[in-house]
Amino acid sequence: MDFLPPLFAPILTAVFWVALLKIIGVNVVLSGDNAVVIALAARGLPAGQQNKAIFWGSGAAIIMRIALTIFAVKLLALPWLKIIGALLLIWIGVQLLIPEDEDDGNIKSHSHLGSAIRTILVADLVMSVDNVIAVAAAAKDDILLLTLGLAISIPLIIFASTLLLKLMERFPVIITIGAALLGFVAGEMAITDPVDKQWIAQNMAWMEYAMPTFCAVLVVGLGRLLAKRHQPVMGKLS
Repeated sequence: MDFLPPLFAPILTAVFWVALLKIIGVNVVLSGDNAVVIALAARGLPAGQQNKAIFWGSGAAIIMRIALTIFAVKLLALPWLKIIGALLLIWIGVQLLIPEDEDDGNIKSHSHLGSAIRTILVADLVMSVDNVIAVAAAAKDDILLLTLGLAISIPLIIFASTLLLKLMERFPVIITIGAALLGFVAGEMAITDPVDKQWIAQNMAWMEYAMPTFCAVLVVGLGRLLAKRHQPVMGKLS
């Protein structure tokens, strides 16, 4: 493999591919709502313009998402922010496992292509905070990895959103796996903050594996517990 340029050397490692799969995984799991927004915003357009709205709206959203995530990667280099981000990821993972009330009334369909594209872009911006933090955490300061992960996963979400949502409905375990993955990434994130990274490496190296595993179990356990408490309330409301 010595004939390859140095730029491509990281791509040949198993670590690179594992991290790339993490990025794709967390982005796909967290983007179900974004896919629904895209479909809802374009549903009022004539059939010939629906694909255009999805293409241009999603294209702008991809560029915006990449820019925001690169910014987040740089921001997470500051002390304490990775720990705060890890706590936020744990909360996001738990929320994935709690049933939500279905309410599509806040997303308006549009009869004009420009309005639909604008709705897709704004809604994606508002709903992408969780994606941005999770993907930035999984990328671990690697911009090449980050760009490839987003470039692969976002088009996958856009063009296979219907299939993705049906699979999640039919196999709820996909959501549980996704929530556990978020917890795992949160654990990795927490122990690599500039505040504690060196001390943990010198005194508690075993935390490199224990903390991600603990956080993954914590997210799934807490999420299921809260979901069980949520079900009776939903039953009374219905």
